[in-house]
Amino acid sequence: MRNLGRILFLLTILFLCTHINGFSQLIEKAPPSPVAVHTPPVDSFSASVVISDIVLTGFKKTKPYIIQREVAFKKGQTISSTELPDKLKLSKQQLMNTSLFVDVDIKAVKIDSEHVFIDIHVKERWYLFPIPYFRIVSRNFNTWWVEENHSLDRVEYGLKFMQNNVSGRNDNLNLWMVGGYTQQFSLRYDNPNIDNKLKNGINVGFGFRRNRELNYGMDSARPNKIGYVKQEDRFLINENYVDFAYTYRPAIRTRHTFRASYGNITVDDSVVKLNPTYFAHYGTHSRYFDLSYNLSYTNLDYAPYPLKGFSGDAGLNKRFGNGSNYWQLNGRGNYNIKLSPTSYVQLQAAGVLRFPYHQPYISNNLLGSPSLYMRGLEYYVIEGVAGGVARATIKNEVLSFNINSPLKSKTHDKIPFRVFLKAFGDLGYSYTPNYGISRLNNKLLRTWGFGIDIVTFYDVVLRFEYSYNQLGDNSLFFHTQNEW
Repeated sequence: MRNLGRILFLLTILFLCTHINGFSQLIEKAPPSPVAVHTPPVDSFSASVVISDIVLTGFKKTKPYIIQREVAFKKGQTISSTELPDKLKLSKQQLMNTSLFVDVDIKAVKIDSEHVFIDIHVKERWYLFPIPYFRIVSRNFNTWWVEENHSLDRVEYGLKFMQNNVSGRNDNLNLWMVGGYTQQFSLRYDNPNIDNKLKNGINVGFGFRRNRELNYGMDSARPNKIGYVKQEDRFLINENYVDFAYTYRPAIRTRHTFRASYGNITVDDSVVKLNPTYFAHYGTHSRYFDLSYNLSYTNLDYAPYPLKGFSGDAGLNKRFGNGSNYWQLNGRGNYNIKLSPTSYVQLQAAGVLRFPYHQPYISNNLLGSPSLYMRGLEYYVIEGVAGGVARATIKNEVLSFNINSPLKSKTHDKIPFRVFLKAFGDLGYSYTPNYGISRLNNKLLRTWGFGIDIVTFYDVVLRFEYSYNQLGDNSLFFHTQNEW
């Protein structure tokens, strides 16, 4: 009841804020959408117009052709004047979804009734982030705060060096040096545009990690809870990996990814004693080689928090290894519908099929990870080799404003905020041949609830959700990760 009171208090504050005139001298009304564009009236043009020129301003690091790659116009192109507004909106949408810019202003400037030029002004992000690294290693914030008593033993800390847009081609170099719960090092370089046609890319990385504590399997005494083993004097798992991916993007919305990776995992004897099926061969050492293909399609107004459009991906993965060997099919979709100027519906679905069905523990994960979970079941882990989740969310925007930034910067002079109230319901299912004492496997799962989403700059989304489930549990949950 205490958590319910807190969220009702927040809802009351938000309601009052929407009815207070002159919120603050520091606050001004934000644009209704991050992809809103302004165009001259269509009836001021002829039936078709010629794009006389495309003018780019505001960029310093980004190469002009990287910007032009996302624009739905070409110099000299003739298009219908009725198509012009949609082309402008698509261009801004694509530029914002590159994550290169904090804002994009794009408009058609009329020369005469038959000619226009496209004026594009961008505000680049900061691309260099040598920042301290701090991360909770638990599956979600609530698990760490409630079940693990917000212990600092379960956090990672170190240095996270990110150099985005290294050469101005939207390529990224990430170096992580992390200690704490997990000791790890990783180096990764991603360049989606290695050729002149900007259709081919590469992604390569390598690293290692080691832990003194390890999730050895499901807790035999607590249904759908994870069991851990810890040794202060030695590491229980050591893993090295390297991977390489080739990407092909023939058009603006579609991307093909082919990936190959190799890994080497060693666990302590104590892990295998607690769970002899941790690996398939009842040993302490496993080598694996993965080959995968993924097809993705994105047509969203704003990828970090979409309100309109569809995105989806489907993948096929084959793992070869002495400790784990399987085929996997996976897919997900995200469909967003605008009902009114401030109301939206979001429909999401994701599924996994892994075979053969009898898998070792290391390959039997399904629901309960940050990438695939049900709202309201954050405290539970549900193993499986086949299953998925379907979600429905209805949301309404109640606040939209900017706050003047204390930073003296032309590109970061304002901090935008958008606040949404929402209600939701989830369905899920996870199949496993041997579910033991699990209360949640091999049956239809249901959760529901309501909440608040806060969207601000640099793709940050804060989600406060009060959720219920069929077990009779209810609680307030907090998430910061972007939803799949």
